[in-house]
Amino acid sequence: MLSFGKKKKPEIDLEQHELLEHAQKRIKEKKRLFTHFVVFLIGSIFLVLINKILKYGEAYDWFVWAILVWAFLFVMHAVNVFVTHRFMGQEWERQQREKLVAKQKQRIAEIQKEIETEFPLSNINKKKNQ
Repeated sequence: MLSFGKKKKPEIDLEQHELLEHAQKRIKEKKRLFTHFVVFLIGSIFLVLINKILKYGEAYDWFVWAILVWAFLFVMHAVNVFVTHRFMGQEWERQQREKLVAKQKQRIAEIQKEIETEFPLSNINKKKNQ
């Protein structure tokens, strides 16, 4: 059946939306890691070529240290994407958010209790009636 006019947008509930956002975020993280790996490989080859072919700093193989430092940074990036994310991933974020909301609600309840003890409604109503 043909329908003219506005198309209905598919309704996505909040949980599905969060899952989609999380998936997109993870894809970006993995894509950046892959890009980092490719740049690392090309950069390492470039450093070796500079040292050996162009004979820049030929007396010392400095490219080894540069590549080791870069490899360490790449490993840290990979650990952040694959290991740390598991421990501090979406579920951890949700738990932290719930804890903060609970603390805020508790603090609001404490403040309301203080206000009610210092300024009871019965006194305010009496003052209005006078």
